[in-house]
Amino acid sequence: MLYAVLGLTSVRFSVPPAAEWWLGPLIGVLTGLVTAATGVFVIPAVPYLGALNLDKEDMIQALGLSFTVSTIALAAALSAGGAFDSGDIGASTVALAPALLGMAAGGALRGRFSEQTFRRIFFGGLLVLGAYLASRAVI
Repeated sequence: MLYAVLGLTSVRFSVPPAAEWWLGPLIGVLTGLVTAATGVFVIPAVPYLGALNLDKEDMIQALGLSFTVSTIALAAALSAGGAFDSGDIGASTVALAPALLGMAAGGALRGRFSEQTFRRIFFGGLLVLGAYLASRAVI
């Protein structure tokens, strides 16, 4: 939630290109550790990608690639640990339908937004997601 709030302000983080070669793998390892502990693969990968100052199309592509790889790795780890039941595959497949519809709608709308509007929507969405996760952790 803090990252989302900062993103909605004028605060901007930046990763110098010279630091990407060592910081990228470090962020990957840290994201893997956080994902293994929580099942959430947003922190610190998303702030790092945001600090690369990618344009909105490159940001969406980087996030999509990151989330795809993270999802596959998480599924493999759950399966290897015996926590992934084959019955879950059907429910997961059904859950893909609204996700794919949302991706199609987002892709159609994304081209109509300026970079600034896109940032507001992106960080607003992260704030709502963070608030939801925080509310679930308290209950």
